[in-house]
Formats: sequence, structure tokens, C-alpha cells
Amino acid sequence: MDNLEEDLTCSVCYSLFSDPRVLPCSHTFCKTCLDNLLQVSTNYSIWRPLRLPLKCPNCRSVVELPPAGVDALPTNVSLRAIVEKYQMDSEPRPPSCPEHHRQPLNMYCIQDRQLICGLCLTVGQHHGHPVDDLQAAFIREKLTPSQLLKRLSEERWAQVCELGEQLEQEKACCEGVVRQDRQEVNQFFQTLEVVLAGKRQACLDALDKAGAEVLRAYDPLIHQVKELQEEQLDLVSLGSSVEDEDSPLVFLEKVHLFRERVEEFIKTPLPSVMTLSVTPRAAEYLQQHWPVVTIGSLEEAPVPKVRCCARCGGAGSEAGGGRSSRGVQDVWGELQPTTSVVLLGLLLLLAVLWVNPVGGASLGFSLMSRLSHLVHSLSSELITCVWDTVGRAYTAAGVAVDRWSSQLSAVGVRVFEHLAALFKTLTSR
Repeated sequence: MDNLEEDLTCSVCYSLFSDPRVLPCSHTFCKTCLDNLLQVSTNYSIWRPLRLPLKCPNCRSVVELPPAGVDALPTNVSLRAIVEKYQMDSEPRPPSCPEHHRQPLNMYCIQDRQLICGLCLTVGQHHGHPVDDLQAAFIREKLTPSQLLKRLSEERWAQVCELGEQLEQEKACCEGVVRQDRQEVNQFFQTLEVVLAGKRQACLDALDKAGAEVLRAYDPLIHQVKELQEEQLDLVSLGSSVEDEDSPLVFLEKVHLFRERVEEFIKTPLPSVMTLSVTPRAAEYLQQHWPVVTIGSLEEAPVPKVRCCARCGGAGSEAGGGRSSRGVQDVWGELQPTTSVVLLGLLLLLAVLWVNPVGGASLGFSLMSRLSHLVHSLSSELITCVWDTVGRAYTAAGVAVDRWSSQLSAVGVRVFEHLAALFKTLTSR
């Protein structure tokens, strides 16, 4: 195809032949190219003969043209027909239909606004659709944009602009509401965080206070036990040094001192093991009271009052009378409220008998019977703890009774005897 195009190209203008004319030398050129060559050659001619000379661009031979010039040259009809056919074959062909092979898309479907082929219109998916020529449809719709632009009036534009401003205002208003609500939410939950932090700190403070009570209760006892341990280690070391003493006099002196220290150490009462109960427990308290707490009543939510209560029993009661090292006032603070009532009743009874031995006898018997009933209702563990302290108080009271025996009547003596019998009975349980 490229070789054919080269043969159909003029050697002067290098384009396809346009109105090809044949020179007497049999070479063919475009009529326009020959006119230009003839004009140039005549401009340089000194004289003008009847025939016009022309030099062939291919063979360089000088040919004489008729007086009519290039128009008198014969047309190469065959070459012109070949050029026209070549130009027709070189034009771009319409695209083929993707559904129907080698069918040109030569119709415009108005409904679907696309090019279709004849089979698409007759048997395809565009059957029955209105069609038109593409160029005709283009010409028909050429003025449509200007007509549509005329319909876009200034009033419509003003309405659209006003609507846009209203929407912007509504948007700004809603954004302000959202921003305000965001601030309210942050402030609300910050307040809740502050209240919760306060409640948490209050609970921790209560536990810190209970921890301080534990330290006050146990640290002196632990310190005392450590001193006893150090004393016993010191005595063991001293005993070893005494055994190694060779001088009889020095040995006897050291043995005497060692005996005194050992006797004193053995007589030293051992501290009792204090068992404290931390109440209420945090997990149980929170599970019991906090599930019913609402957000509105969060500030009134209860905080546990943690305290350490003494529990009697355990190794301390077997420590060889270890409780005797603690005073009545210390033990009194560890007792339960019921125990305190019992001791208070006993002290009141002693006070009444001392003031009025005779008149207080009947009152003493009545009070003793009620105290006996109350004591019997106590648990065995609490009774042991209570009467351990009461026994020591009774011992002290017995010494006082010996001093007051000259002033007490026989009735008072019988009351104390009854009280002593009751003490012995309860302590033997």
C-alpha cells in the first residue's frame, strides 16, 4: 500500500496527483505544479517564441508547450481514476458493532443515545427504538444549548443564591448546637469524673486510716517480740560464755547473774496475738451499696467507714497468759459493744454496793441475773475474750473488797461470793 501511494505521488509537490497532465516526454505532473514551473521558466526567457519552452523535472529535457500552455496538455485519466479510488479506500471506515460482527454502526438510536447497526434495530436490543442519522441529529440539536440557556432566568438564579444562603445559615446554626452540646457533654462527664475521683479518694483514705490502725496495733507487739528474740539470743550467747569460764569465782558470779536474767526473761509475759478484722470489705460493700446508686445521687453515694475490730482466740490465748501484759483499757477498746455493756454493768454494781451495801443487795441480785442471762447469750468465742478481761478486773476488785470488807454488810459479801461463783462457772466453760 505504501508503494502504491509512492507511485501516485507527484515528484514536484510530493502529494497525490491533483488533475494530472502528461508532458510530451510522457512524464506526468500536477496541473498546478506545471503552471508554477512554466511561470518560472518564462520569467527568465529573453524572447518569447510562439511555443513556450518547459524543462521536465524528471528527465531534464526541454519540451515546447502549445500557446495555450498547460491547459492544452492532455489529462492522465487513468491515473486520476486510480488516485480517486485510492483516496476513497483510504478514508476511515465507520466502527463495527461489538455485538454483530462486521456490521457498521451507521444509525443513531434516539432513545439510548448511541450508534447502532441494522441488526441491533431489527433483531437486537434496540428493536422498535426511534432512530435517526447521526449528522441529522447533530444538526437538529445544534441550537438546543442556546435555547436551554435562555430558560435560565435571573429570577431562578436569585432563588438558588437565596436558598444557598439559607442553607449556610442553617448549617452554621446546627454546627453551633452540636458544638454547644459537645461542651455540655464534656462538662457533664468531667463533673462525674471529679465526683468519682472524690469517692475513690474517700474510700482510699478510709483504707489508709484502717492501715494506720493496723500499724498502731501490730507494730508495738512486733517490736516487743523482736526485743524478746534479741534478749533470748543474748542469753544464749551469755550462757555459752559462762560455760567456757574457767575461774570458779568468776564462773559463780556469772552464773548468778545469768540465772537472774533467765528468771526475769521467763517471767516476762509474752504478748498475745491480736487478730484484727477489717470491716467492711471493699468488694462486698461496693457490690451491696453501689449497684443502686444513680448518676443523680452519685454525690450522696455511701463511702465505707472501714474499722479494725479485735477478734479473740487463736494463738494469743495459748501464749502462757500473754494478755496479762496489756492493760484493761487496751483490751476494753478491742471488745465488742455487748462486752462493754457487760463490764459497765459490773462496774455499776460494784459502785452501788460500795455506796449502799445493804440497799443495793436486791438491785445487785437482779442485775446479776440479767447479766448472767446476757452472758449466756453470747458466743463462746466472745465469752472467752470477755471473761478473760473480766477475770482480771475481778481480781483487782477482790483486792479492793478486802480493803472495804469492814464497811460492807453481810449481804454485800454474799453478792460478791455469788459473783465469784458466776465468774468461775463461766470461765470453766
